[in-house]
Amino acid sequence: MTHPDALAVLAAHRGDRVVLTTMGSVGLWPALSDTPLDFAYIPSSMGQGVALGLGLALATGRGVIAVTGDGSLLMNLGCLVTVANHPAPLTVVLIDNGLYEVTGGQDVAGAGRTDYAGLARAAGIGRVHGFTDVVLWRMAAAELLSDPGPSFVWLKVQGERGHKTPSPPRPMAEQVVRLRAALGRS
Repeated sequence: MTHPDALAVLAAHRGDRVVLTTMGSVGLWPALSDTPLDFAYIPSSMGQGVALGLGLALATGRGVIAVTGDGSLLMNLGCLVTVANHPAPLTVVLIDNGLYEVTGGQDVAGAGRTDYAGLARAAGIGRVHGFTDVVLWRMAAAELLSDPGPSFVWLKVQGERGHKTPSPPRPMAEQVVRLRAALGRS
């Protein structure tokens, strides 16, 4: 499965949920979706996207899908325990390409050996799924993404070297205003 294929399935089945993309997914997502409920988050430190997604889900009660990479998740594995212990309408979608793709293409520690589904289960997340095949992901996505959460979806995708850190489709301040308006908050 390619990264764009995995995200295309997500875009087709996201419904009215907020989709928070991070790192490599930020550059791909605008071609698939560009609504006020899309939030491109490129923090100064990797690994914070899931926590932001949880905060949005808890604060609003609205469904949130936090798309993170394997490298980012490894930088904040504690977020899985936090998600499990604060039930919220959150789905964590892990894009596992085995690389720090946007920081130079270095291999992620444990690439190809880390059982992310096992980590999510051990953290206490009860609904955990994994896919390496886009056809199977497409067949299951509608049902899995309608889960009230918290849930975890591990998507193993082909890594690609040579990517640069993408820029968000619009400045952070503009994204915040758009998202707040879409959530009915001022």
